Amino acid sequence: MKRIITILASALILSCLTIGSAFAAEVVQGKCLGYDTAAATIEVEEYDINFSKDHPYGHSTGIRSLFNVKEAKIGITPETGDVLRIAYDVKGSQKMALKVMNVSKQDLSKK
Repeated sequence: MKRIITILASALILSCLTIGSAFAAEVVQGKCLGYDTAAATIEVEEYDINFSKDHPYGHSTGIRSLFNVKEAKIGITPETGDVLRIAYDVKGSQKMALKVMNVSKQDLSKK
């Protein structure tokens, strides 16, 4: 009986841990190439995660991505050249932004 309870408890804990990762969004950070309010899209040149003093936000990968921001929560209004962090989900062939954070215009290190 004790063994069955241990197995069931382990299975419950494992399922709780895996369910959380199923709802996680993908995240990209990069330079804003354009924000079209009429079309509700943002184009970003993606950065990698190799940070340095010369490149505090990472190095450019050359990958350009277009995000639909129609239903996204947008913090400080993005402008061309700003560094953005975008949390998104992929729906079909579109990247649907959930949250857009303007990293270059807010100091995250002070929070």
